[in-house]
Amino acid sequence: MNPAVGLVAFLAVSITTAVIGFYGLRISRTTGDFYVASRTVPPWWNASAIGGEYLSAASFLGVAGLILLSGTDALWFPVGYTAGYLMLLLFVAAPLRRSGAYTIPDFTEARLDSRMVRRVTSLVVVAVGWLYIVPQLHGAALTIRITTGLPSWVGSTAVVLVVCVTVVAGGMRSITFVQAFQYWLKLTALAVPVIFVLLVLAGNDTPHQAQLPVNPTGQPATSAYQNISLMVALLFGTLGLPHVLVRFYTNPDGQSARRTTLIVLGLLSVFYLFPTLSGAVGRIFAPELAQSGQADALVLLLPGKLVGGTAGELLSALVVAGAFAAFLSTTSGLVVSLSGVISQDLFGGSVRGFRLAALLAAVVPLGFAFTTDTLALAGSVGLVFAFTASTICPVLLLGIWWRGLTDAGAIAGMVTGALLCGGAMVIGTVMGQGNAPAWLAQPAAWTVPAAFAVTVAVSVWTKNRVPASVNRVMSRLHVPERPVATER
Repeated sequence: MNPAVGLVAFLAVSITTAVIGFYGLRISRTTGDFYVASRTVPPWWNASAIGGEYLSAASFLGVAGLILLSGTDALWFPVGYTAGYLMLLLFVAAPLRRSGAYTIPDFTEARLDSRMVRRVTSLVVVAVGWLYIVPQLHGAALTIRITTGLPSWVGSTAVVLVVCVTVVAGGMRSITFVQAFQYWLKLTALAVPVIFVLLVLAGNDTPHQAQLPVNPTGQPATSAYQNISLMVALLFGTLGLPHVLVRFYTNPDGQSARRTTLIVLGLLSVFYLFPTLSGAVGRIFAPELAQSGQADALVLLLPGKLVGGTAGELLSALVVAGAFAAFLSTTSGLVVSLSGVISQDLFGGSVRGFRLAALLAAVVPLGFAFTTDTLALAGSVGLVFAFTASTICPVLLLGIWWRGLTDAGAIAGMVTGALLCGGAMVIGTVMGQGNAPAWLAQPAAWTVPAAFAVTVAVSVWTKNRVPASVNRVMSRLHVPERPVATER
């Protein structure tokens, strides 16, 4: 790929993102605009924005790379990512919107009437957000290195700079415009090249049928335990992702939150068709990428390899633009959600505090990205899902559906999940990819039940600490809002 083409594509999507972000600045004036877009985002727009921020580097690059490496075993990732939203629809979307909170710590404090729960939740949310931002920056580093030949740090730094500009400019209102645009850009950037590649292959009477080794990486095949554990992580982890949950606070009411989730399910289902097709085509026509350790670059390199010429260059440029849209949209969503938490806990919750928090939320993970090596993108994000499922998810689900939850139980569950899952992640990383046993490489199957069990056990043990406001708060969560009358 011509480096100039990749650089132009990167600059184009970055400038477009900044322009749309500054457009949002024109209508972002109040604190409500910055935190939750004044709760006025309609379902289709919000669904597009959720798709924009949820479809991260793991979805855009990692899914196709994993299918190239593992074949049908990797299909658990797109299935789990999409099915997690069904869990959101059934258990979380409407009650969370009715809570009236700005952030997850707001919700836990209101539900359990405890400042300590809020502090612990804030720490966990910030940890999850930073863990999730790092793979996005690794993906940007990979893309800029592969497509332009520039040093890896340029990609990571550029993403942070663009995100800071757009988030600081207009907060949630601004980012909503940006992310909605970026979903459709990402879908186009994957769909159009795949369709062109399939047309080229269909017109080739004697396609080259390369044979990919059954196990190109030399690692053992995934076991039933690993697949089950991965699904637990993806299904329950989606329920606790801070940048996804904050989106439901922007809907006007609980009914629109449910409608938003249904639309998101459709958008995700359509999107994941294309990385799956890319991975399948790559197993036949680009197996050398698996053997050379460039599986995550499959989506970037496939158009140039199979189409070639000017058309291949243009398609590659489109893919690069989509890839950077993925990094920018997910990172911006995470920075917005973390800014809300950090601002309220450290800077008084003002607009100025939000902007300072945005800089802090973006710069810290950049330092981590500089000092760590990228793993397989989808795999590293899967571990973040496991951590989220082991910490935020139990408190959120039990807080919405169980009156017996106490502040002591919530804190004990979050600490237990963080220590168990975080410890497994650290030990697995030290042991090295492929060397750690399955129960460390995929810990969600035992860390999530342990977190739930501890939360329930400690809550039962401290049932005298159930807040007096529980009936009022639970009624607010589960009683549908009255429709707002409109003037004729």
